[in-house]
Amino acid sequence: EVQLAESGGGLVQAGGSLRLSCEVSGFIYDDYTIGWFRQAPGKGREGVSCISRNTGSTYSAESVKGRFIISSDNAKNTVFLQMNNLNPGDTAVYYCAADQFDRLTIYDNHYDYWGQGTQVTVSS
Repeated sequence: EVQLAESGGGLVQAGGSLRLSCEVSGFIYDDYTIGWFRQAPGKGREGVSCISRNTGSTYSAESVKGRFIISSDNAKNTVFLQMNNLNPGDTAVYYCAADQFDRLTIYDNHYDYWGQGTQVTVSS
């Protein structure tokens, strides 16, 4: 059974940084994509960034390019989202998810497995 577990959320002041982690377990092959998504109160879910476990290729939304960096430690089956220069608009619950077909997109309907989410709050 594929499972994902996020950690690293919290409260930070505007301009600060946080690093989220997503521990992945249960895959028996390496061809999958891990994506990060977020959902702010009263808003729909937004794709943030993704990385291919197999190739290491990444893709990020324009809204976070230059501020958020996605990376992975394959030996630890963990994907990271380094978030820099945070602003109150980044406040949301952040989820990691797995696409078992390794499509390297941030369309949430491409993702089959989801973590429980971690809250990120940015104060002004």
